[in-house]
Amino acid sequence: MGLIKHCCCGCCSALRPRYKRLVDNIFPASPQDGLVKSNMEKLTFYSLSSPEKLDRIGEYLFVIIAMEAMDQLLVACHSQTLNLFVESFLKMFVRFANIEEDTPSYHRRYDFFVSKFSAMCHSNHSDKTARDKIRLAGIQGLQGVIRKTVSDDLVENIWEAQHMDKIVPSLLYNMQSAEKYETLSCMDTDGRDGMEDDPPRLAEACLRELVGRASFGHIRSVLRPVLT
Repeated sequence: MGLIKHCCCGCCSALRPRYKRLVDNIFPASPQDGLVKSNMEKLTFYSLSSPEKLDRIGEYLFVIIAMEAMDQLLVACHSQTLNLFVESFLKMFVRFANIEEDTPSYHRRYDFFVSKFSAMCHSNHSDKTARDKIRLAGIQGLQGVIRKTVSDDLVENIWEAQHMDKIVPSLLYNMQSAEKYETLSCMDTDGRDGMEDDPPRLAEACLRELVGRASFGHIRSVLRPVLT
């Protein structure tokens, strides 16, 4: 019976489309090992040789399904376990935000990220340690969105009111919550001196970066929610 089952599984695997088998093979036995490099090279070569399959490959990678699952988990998990999930979610996005691209070739929308990270910035968790972690994760997420979008011509306009009305108040909210507020100097905005553990200071650094990246035509988009 076991032999029959093994043969059936082998036959079914062989009948699967090649692009699916190539995608399956890039995943390592342990997540810490990262992508299987040799198999990723095979998938890349296949994609270059058969570009018409690229859409199906992207669909099979379950990116959309994964984001929908994360969305529902973030909406549902308001308990103390939320901060445990946030760390892995944030690491994924920050890594994505730091990828440099010479020629982005697709239109992107960041509504989901802006909404979720802004909500995290307003966390009122009863435990201060957990609350600070969630707020810090939210601020870092917004910082990642800002860095990823302002230099991307094909991205949805991050300076629109629907985004700035969430980003700017979220940063100001954390700046205002400081028990003893000290203004940062321009030299302190790169994450030194424990800033990564202090929501108010990180929020100010993020706001400074946002203003610094705004062009003359976009600066009003930042000032309007500040004054409001």
